[in-house]
Amino acid sequence: MTFVKILIVVLILLIAQLQYRLWLGDGGRQEVTEYQKHLDILTKEAKKKKERNDALYAEVLDLRKGEEAIEERARYELGMIKENETFFQVIE
Repeated sequence: MTFVKILIVVLILLIAQLQYRLWLGDGGRQEVTEYQKHLDILTKEAKKKKERNDALYAEVLDLRKGEEAIEERARYELGMIKENETFFQVIE
């Protein structure tokens, strides 16, 4: 009878130790949840950066293809105008 009681106590302690490792130990539920949150944040940042890179790549391709994009950038960013053209600045 004492062997059965010792066996039950050992099994209960073993189950308690496994439950502790599952919920609170290394690689436990809490740590996995924290890693998942961090992964979600990094995924969102990577998505934003990929969209930005795609836009920059499209702009580079546009600049390589034609003079219209170069002219547009010169007009808006550098304030350049064509020869025999009049520039009007509207202040709001």
